[in-house]
Amino acid sequence: MIRLAMTGLLLSKNRKALYDHQLLEKYSAGVVLKGAEVKAIREKKANFEGAYIQILHGVPYLINMNIGRYSKQGKDFNEQDARRSRLLLLNQHEIDDLKRQLHEKGHTAIPMALVLKNNTIKLEFGVMKGKKAFEKKQAVKERQIDRDLQAASKDIRRMYWK
Repeated sequence: MIRLAMTGLLLSKNRKALYDHQLLEKYSAGVVLKGAEVKAIREKKANFEGAYIQILHGVPYLINMNIGRYSKQGKDFNEQDARRSRLLLLNQHEIDDLKRQLHEKGHTAIPMALVLKNNTIKLEFGVMKGKKAFEKKQAVKERQIDRDLQAASKDIRRMYWK
């Protein structure tokens, strides 16, 4: 299944991010990776669970994202290295804007997808605000209603176009 995200090839997606959080603003940044990490990401071995973006000493970092072992990598793979902090490449005005948004109460930056764009791996992340439990239930209900409407309209089209 190949999908395009922001004119790039989608390598990995954080499906739970938009379920648990409300998107306020979206960013795209380069990520500083090692060679084996790039190959592992292309093998779909990236896991976003518990990952977030934090600004440390004025520099944005991707924290706690797990990139698994590349299938043809030697024995020098370290489990602690799989969850290491990775530097994000953003312009200074984007860093300032991100810093300002993250200082607001309840806002956090969460990775949403890894995209291959112009032969470089980009991280799409968003500044988000957490949803309450009733908001999540409401979103599930709305999604189910949309599915039911789609199915009903499909049945009606079948009946009249025979």
